[in-house]
Amino acid sequence: MIKDSIKMSWDNIRSNKVRSFLTILGIVIGVASIISLITIVQGATDEITSQVSSLGANTITIQAPGTLLKRGLNDRDIDSLKQIDNIKGVSRKLSKKVSIASNGMGMEDVEIKGRDDIFFEVNIEDIRLGRGFNPLDLESKTKVAILGNDINRDIFLDKNPIGKDIKINGISFKIVGTLKGESQFDLSSDNDTIFIPYTTAATTLSTRNINEVDVFMSDSSKSDEIIEDIKAVLNKSFNYKDDAYFIFNFEDIIDTIGEITGLMTLLLAGIASISLVVGGIGIMNMMLVSVTERTSEIGLRKALGAEPSRIQLQFILESIFLSLFGGLFGLMLGLLIAYLAAVGIGYPFSVSPMTLTIAIGFSSVVGIVFGYAPARKASKLNPIDALRRL
Repeated sequence: MIKDSIKMSWDNIRSNKVRSFLTILGIVIGVASIISLITIVQGATDEITSQVSSLGANTITIQAPGTLLKRGLNDRDIDSLKQIDNIKGVSRKLSKKVSIASNGMGMEDVEIKGRDDIFFEVNIEDIRLGRGFNPLDLESKTKVAILGNDINRDIFLDKNPIGKDIKINGISFKIVGTLKGESQFDLSSDNDTIFIPYTTAATTLSTRNINEVDVFMSDSSKSDEIIEDIKAVLNKSFNYKDDAYFIFNFEDIIDTIGEITGLMTLLLAGIASISLVVGGIGIMNMMLVSVTERTSEIGLRKALGAEPSRIQLQFILESIFLSLFGGLFGLMLGLLIAYLAAVGIGYPFSVSPMTLTIAIGFSSVVGIVFGYAPARKASKLNPIDALRRL
């Protein structure tokens, strides 16, 4: 029974190729719009999330301007922060612009950043050559430096500078490492930056106030508890004064980005689905026309004993075939558009299983919903009235 209904439905579609194509076209446009928009937004979201994560995954940044009685943080505050559960380490941050000279070349207004050893332990993948800092560098206040990619290129012509000296404000530092190109610590590229140990920076750059630190979490899922513990430490340190410190959690930023892009995806998909509804209306229109054209055929089949459910099944199958074909072609077109957009914009192209489910699911639902009324109309025809048209 079902096999015969499928064959008859397929034969009817083939016998009206142009009309079937135009009907399918509406579904193609609708599905392609939804798929391309969802895939493009999802790809952009993944790229943005990846970039933000690379800037500060598992990181909480504390800015502490302090109060009139206490400027910034002190070593006791840093030790208290390190004692908080699920904290991997704390890196103090210090920066200043100075002049540098090496290899017969000099540069002005180069940013020098003082960091702790934990900073490069967490971000070890961004070291191109050499090493990061170690605890001995911090304890002994050794004069070692790590060059940003552009600094290494401009002064040493992108050759290996490990072991060579560079003068920072007239003080000689030994180069122990270089960064990869486009490294993005601290929400900005450090290609034009030189890193030195924090303790060395505090001495040589005559800056002792700790106004900013990075707190690295060992378990980011417990960020809320960690932030509450940090607030407890800082409130006690600054005597509960307002605006003495500010806390920035990258996990919250990533979650916010996900919420915004999720709403954007739903909004765009909703707008694009209008064209899918229009395509469904086109299917309904074609099926109603088909029922009218085949009234005599339906009456003859009923007179020969065909049950209403079988006639209804045939017309629903035709509707589903049309919408499924439209969905498949729309899926391919939508993915092609999304791929070209990804290549043009420059982010990785990926397809989620949800995208395939939406394409097939929406197409099937449209076929059933918009094909039901014409199919029901066909099944309810009076065979005597239908045979009078012969």
